Amino acid sequence: MPRRALLLAATATAAVAGCAVPSPRRRGPVPDPAPGLAIATTRRAQIMQLLAHPDDDLYFMNPDTRQALDAGTPLVCVYLTAGEADGVNKIPGAPRPAPDRSAYSSSRHQGLRQAYAVLLGLDRFTPWERSVLTLHGGHRAEVNVLADGVRRVELVFLNTAMHTGWGRLGLPSLWQDRRLVLRTVVADGSPLDRAGSYTYDGLIDVLVGLLERYRPTLVHTLDPDPDLQASSEAERRRDSEQRGYSDHADHTAAGSFAWAALIRWVARATAGGEGVPGFVVSSFRGYYNRHWPKNLPPDVLERKAAHLVPYGGSPAWECGNPSGCGDYNVGGDRPLTNRKGWVRSTHHRYPGPRTAVAPGADGRLTAYGVLGLRTVRWRESAPGSGVWEEPDDLGGGPLAPALGSAVTADGRLLLFGLRFAALGGHGSDNEREIVVLEQRSPDGPFRAWRGLGNPAAGRDHGRRIGIPVAVAAPDGRVHLFVRNAEKGVSTRVRGEGGRWGAWRDLGGGEVQDGLSAVVDTAGCVHVYAAGHHAVHHWTQDAPDQEVTARTQLTGAPVPAHAPAAVAAPDGSVELYFRAAAAAPLTVVGGRNMPVPRFDGYGPVAVARSPRGRVLLGRDAEGVLRLRTTGATGATTAGTGAGTAGTAADVTSVRDRGPVALDGAVLHLGPDGTPTVVGLGPDAAPWAYREGGTT
Repeated sequence: MPRRALLLAATATAAVAGCAVPSPRRRGPVPDPAPGLAIATTRRAQIMQLLAHPDDDLYFMNPDTRQALDAGTPLVCVYLTAGEADGVNKIPGAPRPAPDRSAYSSSRHQGLRQAYAVLLGLDRFTPWERSVLTLHGGHRAEVNVLADGVRRVELVFLNTAMHTGWGRLGLPSLWQDRRLVLRTVVADGSPLDRAGSYTYDGLIDVLVGLLERYRPTLVHTLDPDPDLQASSEAERRRDSEQRGYSDHADHTAAGSFAWAALIRWVARATAGGEGVPGFVVSSFRGYYNRHWPKNLPPDVLERKAAHLVPYGGSPAWECGNPSGCGDYNVGGDRPLTNRKGWVRSTHHRYPGPRTAVAPGADGRLTAYGVLGLRTVRWRESAPGSGVWEEPDDLGGGPLAPALGSAVTADGRLLLFGLRFAALGGHGSDNEREIVVLEQRSPDGPFRAWRGLGNPAAGRDHGRRIGIPVAVAAPDGRVHLFVRNAEKGVSTRVRGEGGRWGAWRDLGGGEVQDGLSAVVDTAGCVHVYAAGHHAVHHWTQDAPDQEVTARTQLTGAPVPAHAPAAVAAPDGSVELYFRAAAAAPLTVVGGRNMPVPRFDGYGPVAVARSPRGRVLLGRDAEGVLRLRTTGATGATTAGTGAGTAGTAADVTSVRDRGPVALDGAVLHLGPDGTPTVVGLGPDAAPWAYREGGTT
């Protein structure tokens, strides 16, 4: 289908009668197809990972994948390349062997079978069922299946060649070159009896066919828009990064093909009269991990790295595969000793809240999220029930998975998304923009989606923007912030009358995505972000002034992720985060406040209730924990980690059933009772209220 048809085909089948969101005006950029489509949802959880190489999942997507597997969620991994590289399966300390691409590909496949057998709790040499699957257009792929009770893993090998034979890369060239036909590699011992080839559209159609076959509720992809990265040619080659960007070129191409396939899947389904497929997406950074502070503490890192040991294997193993028993280049402890340190972090490409939560006039909660690349709205069936009605489609797509939100002074909700305004290879447009959906009245219907553009002038820079974060100030203005291509922060401000000002670069140093914005008791807006060496800070001199960069918060540990910010009654702002490669919680700011012991990993959320501070975060096992702490207990004031209260104060939010995806939201009710709202691998919302159940 033509690119415009891919993005707008759903318009022809939209049923907008009675919908709370009007169709967008067809003037200027078209923010989305008409809202009001049916949503095809299912409670059957299924994960699909779309990957470039064998081991991308183990390096970049764990521990997320492992947690879902542990909870019994079936997994399908689709590997776009054969992983054959130069064909050299180098044994450390041994002479360099002769290149053999088919054998090296086979050995890496065997390593995956060993790794996933162990992830399922089985012996690493457990036999797999191996067969050939016929795909869209007559293409064929090898499929390996291993099941243990309800738990199940399928590995699908498309096996495109990593090199074309003319000194060019495979997937990246296929994404860029209209003339290219990319051959496949037959791994030694594969049930496939012959090689094939792919065109650009052929590969996307095969991916769409796999999406239609398995109908995943959660899709893991690599990063389609990696950071700009200036490196010397020698450093770039040594670290296997593409020129100008902080990732492997195959990762970027695989991420781009994955997102193009997801967009085409939704467009085809809706154009054919089906509902919008009910799935959510998690995208993961790749070699980005090398350039920023490591965010996994020792216990979590040890468990993640352990799953690369059976993948790396050993030539001394008797695995039954004559071509090799793993990827010897990364065997043993080499993932931990490698200077690149890829295994030491897990970064989401689109960090932030999966849902925006708003209370209704009748006491029911409403949650807004991204489903099928479009914004949807779920309402509680009854106040406090935690049971959600079927989702209503609000359009806006195709959107990244996290949303920003703010509530105006008169109570109207604003929702912000990062939209794939265009995504195509072969020189097609490749653009991103920030979009906004605004309520006409509190708890009422919405206006049409509106595009807010992009702080970058060029398309390539525009692809690098982050997730929008917004905050409403007491003076009636709404401040919108995004991480820009230069890794700084840009802003637009909505005036009290509703008119948006121009984009403005706030300056300051380089930071990671995942910004925190808060208003202090004096009415000043503050923005915080995690930098290379410290927390970076932007704020106002007075409520009516512009937000500007301030000095870094020196003297505190280096943050592993975005700090959570909350305004304190004394006029200060408290920050909560975990330091690089550390489990304890760090608190910066506040005066003589206790620092609770809240070990784990990943970002935390914080709010203030009449009973004290409420914290939400993951423990070392990845389980979400909720803690409410008062001003009593043993304390360590200021920066550092201490204890407050007892272990009974920490409540498990999701210790049974489907795991919680990243980006769960902490919401306080009128009486200060905390509610946690998030999404699971089944793409369905859940709610947990303190003292209640999930």
